[in-house]
Amino acid sequence: MAPTAATTSGGFFVGILIGYALKKVIKLVAVIVGLFLAGLAYLQYHQIANINWNKVQTVSEGAITTLSNAAMQIPDLSVGSVDTHAPAASFAMTSFGIPLTGSMSAGFTIGFIKG
Repeated sequence: MAPTAATTSGGFFVGILIGYALKKVIKLVAVIVGLFLAGLAYLQYHQIANINWNKVQTVSEGAITTLSNAAMQIPDLSVGSVDTHAPAASFAMTSFGIPLTGSMSAGFTIGFIKG
C-alpha cells in the first residue's frame, strides 16, 4: 500500500508543478506575441512600416498547423505492445500506471487552474 500511496502523492505534486509552469509559459508567450503584434500595428499607424496583414495571417496559420501536426505525431507507448518475455520487475512497475497518471492529471488540472 505504501508504494501506491507514494506514487499517487508524488504524481499529484509533479502534476501541480507541471500544470503551474505550463500555464506561466503560455501566458508569457501570449504577452510577447501580443506586444510584438501591437508594436507592428503601432509602426503601421505612424506609417513607419507597411505591414501586409494577409501575409502575417498566412505565416501564422502555417506555423500553428506545423506545431499542431508535430504535437499529434509525438510517439506514445502502445498498450498492446507488452513483451511477454519481460522480467517480473517490469510487470510490477505497470501496476503504478493508473494511480500515477490519475493523480498526475488531477494535479496538472489544479496547477493549470491556479497558475
